[in-house]
Amino acid sequence: MDEVALRVEGVVSGYVPDLPILRGVDMTVRRASVTVIIGPNGAGKSTLIKTIAGLVPMSAGRIAHDGADIGGIRPDRLGAKGIAYVPQMDNIFRTLTIRQNLDLALRHAGAEAPARLEELYTRFPPLAAKRHDRAGALSGGQRQFLAVAMALASRPSLILMDEPSAGLSPKAAQEVLECARGLTAQGVTILLVEQNVKQALRLADHCYILAEGRNQIDGTAADLLNDPVVGEIYLGARRKGAA
Repeated sequence: MDEVALRVEGVVSGYVPDLPILRGVDMTVRRASVTVIIGPNGAGKSTLIKTIAGLVPMSAGRIAHDGADIGGIRPDRLGAKGIAYVPQMDNIFRTLTIRQNLDLALRHAGAEAPARLEELYTRFPPLAAKRHDRAGALSGGQRQFLAVAMALASRPSLILMDEPSAGLSPKAAQEVLECARGLTAQGVTILLVEQNVKQALRLADHCYILAEGRNQIDGTAADLLNDPVVGEIYLGARRKGAA
């Protein structure tokens, strides 16, 4: 089996025609790994992950998952391709109970739904204990665990996560990122956008830094964690090729 789970080649995309935010981004994500995308505000990080998820139109380039072209995929077809997307905002139904949220995520599981539900409760005991509570009453970290549980309902091989630790306490952020790391032991590939740079780099395998819609630098997370160039690019003080 190919070690590459996701390949992004020369992707140009944006919300408005002829005004691209991404300007030829390349990326290779290895199977059963955590790859993090970082960069300054406005770098195109969330645009990239939304483009992969089919939420932002792509005008050039190629995106392939497990060797199959998924560029321009309809978001409602992600599950059928073994992909789940966890947005930063509005990723659960707050007025519904935890059980109702999970039932919605399992609506296509058929006869396997009860077994999958028990698997999710086993993986996330706090959700099982509060299964009849409204999701909106959960703590920030627990809401993110519920969003991840809903993503796992379809048993994806690739999960796209947009800033999963945003707005969380340091402890909750660490728990959410460790949860993402733990999923790789079951063969799940994680691609995430993250502003919590140091925590993400400590847990990730590989990192891509974007700025102004372009690749700036990439490498193993361990190497980039202490690289002074990372700080310069991330803070906007330096751009690749700048005079």
